[in-house]
Amino acid sequence: MSRFPLYQGVESVLAGNIADGSLPPETQLPSEDGLVQRFKVSRTTVRKAIQNLVERGLVEVRRGKGTFVTQPKITQELTELTGFVEDMQALGRTPTARLHDKRIVAADESVAHHLALEPGTLVVRIQRVRLADGVAMSFDETYLPRDLGEKVVGDDLEAEPVFALLEDKYGTPLVEAEYQLEAAAADPVTAHALQVLAGSPIFLIERTSYTTGNRPVDYERLHYRGDLIRFVTRLARRAKASMRR
Repeated sequence: MSRFPLYQGVESVLAGNIADGSLPPETQLPSEDGLVQRFKVSRTTVRKAIQNLVERGLVEVRRGKGTFVTQPKITQELTELTGFVEDMQALGRTPTARLHDKRIVAADESVAHHLALEPGTLVVRIQRVRLADGVAMSFDETYLPRDLGEKVVGDDLEAEPVFALLEDKYGTPLVEAEYQLEAAAADPVTAHALQVLAGSPIFLIERTSYTTGNRPVDYERLHYRGDLIRFVTRLARRAKASMRR
């Protein structure tokens, strides 16, 4: 008799099928009845195995639809100032974009603060869905000072990265940026753009990029799907005063 619980056997087989590609991302698992028949185990055993796979992030239960294999998470390093296209290309992914909206809006207090403007100042807002290998990864809101933004929106924003346009076409080198990252829940607009349920977990990154002279020229709110990406960084420890003497 095996010394391991039956559910571990079911879990192990299904996890192995996912790992070797037999069950690729977005594949729907057989029904509960189908798994009971396949493994000759009880419903309780199947449910425990599926629960463990969900906790491991290998599958997700979609209410009213079934259980599906999840997309593997992308690991992105936060070590230098790069744009989405550069990040995905470095990971061997194919980046694309879908323009959601572009318009002139009045800067609210947050946008105005990050761009060093007075609240109510007119700025250009660009909203895009960013995709990797055809999968929606991020819903980006980009705010630019009006004079610069009106130039940028004349370009093909589904084909050309804003960072590349600023630096290569409009003579605005990006020197550094300030990042703020927090966990959040997708609001209805973000959820619709990313094709997830409202309230789904997302990473919200606020990024302000500066050009020469410490002038802010690009403020972004980046909404990344929490189930598809993880961020990593490496930090150096500051030497203690006693060790510097």
